[in-house]
Amino acid sequence: MDGRRLPELGHRGEGWFLAQLVLFAAIALAGTLGPAWSGAPRAASLVLGMLLAGAGGLLAFRGVVDLDDNLTPFPRPLPGGHLVDRGAYGLVRHPIYGGLIVGAFGWGLATASPPAILGAAVLIGFFDMKSRREEIWLAERYDGYPAYRARTRRLLPWIY
Repeated sequence: MDGRRLPELGHRGEGWFLAQLVLFAAIALAGTLGPAWSGAPRAASLVLGMLLAGAGGLLAFRGVVDLDDNLTPFPRPLPGGHLVDRGAYGLVRHPIYGGLIVGAFGWGLATASPPAILGAAVLIGFFDMKSRREEIWLAERYDGYPAYRARTRRLLPWIY
């Protein structure tokens, strides 16, 4: 889907941020509903989930650190900001979103919660749409963004 067809949801994209918070709350709550499986599969999903949650947290944290003074909770870039294409942004254009997706899958696996895993899948679609809207604004603001977009994955390093 072309990002121009997606709504702005506010001057800075505030609605995208609010929808994101609602999704996070739903995924967090879904993980508390109780494990759907037990035994060896539960132990394996707990370990895998913790690893994914840690990896996702690391990717998102690195994205926050690398943005430095460009950091904003909203998708429209800050006035006077600059294009960041180093660190985590050298691997993926939206490492915070990617880290949150990986972390959400980790949470779903660690809690053995199919609804939380489903929520993480919904998060992929949501962040795909949000990043497409955001990239319209980034391309308008930064001349080098189209070349950066052409050489860098969108959400998940080496995957997508």
